[in-house]
Amino acid sequence: MLLICENIIKVLPIARFELYNKESSFLIQTNLLTEVLTILKNHFKYQFKVLTCVSGVDYPENLYRFQIVYELLSIKFNSRVRVKVLVDELTPVNSVEKVFAGAAWWESEIWDMYGVFFLNQSNLTRLLTDYGFQGYPLRKDFPLSGFTESRYNVIKNRVVYENIELAQEYRTFEFLSPWENFTKK
Repeated sequence: MLLICENIIKVLPIARFELYNKESSFLIQTNLLTEVLTILKNHFKYQFKVLTCVSGVDYPENLYRFQIVYELLSIKFNSRVRVKVLVDELTPVNSVEKVFAGAAWWESEIWDMYGVFFLNQSNLTRLLTDYGFQGYPLRKDFPLSGFTESRYNVIKNRVVYENIELAQEYRTFEFLSPWENFTKK
């Protein structure tokens, strides 16, 4: 594996190489992402044909707040590698959907949770939050309680959204607690 990493460093424009617990990762420039992943996938010495995961990390104190991590697997050489890019809140990332078709779901998920925009993505939609949801819940500056609360209203026969009242004693519940039915014996 280390030999493969040494070859990759010689061939590709790697900004930083990290080795942690025998797992290698490369930090690259955001504008070179598609080209680097294409080379890692198709080059006969690497053959990282499987994209196992795309994830996001939020570091609000950094200049480049978000880190997008692409985890690749080479079945032929039984090795894994991580490719990382750093972006801020306004810089879009090129979609790698054309290189790895499965990346479309993860890119939509990162858009939904962090607000990182992906260029040339065929279906960038919210997956885990509601259509009218405001904000990005996995950002570290997102309030823990959110801004609104959703509940099903039987009278209106639909889901309604209400602003959250943060004080516990002022919260209103329209259902009986299952614990109130138990009596002490």
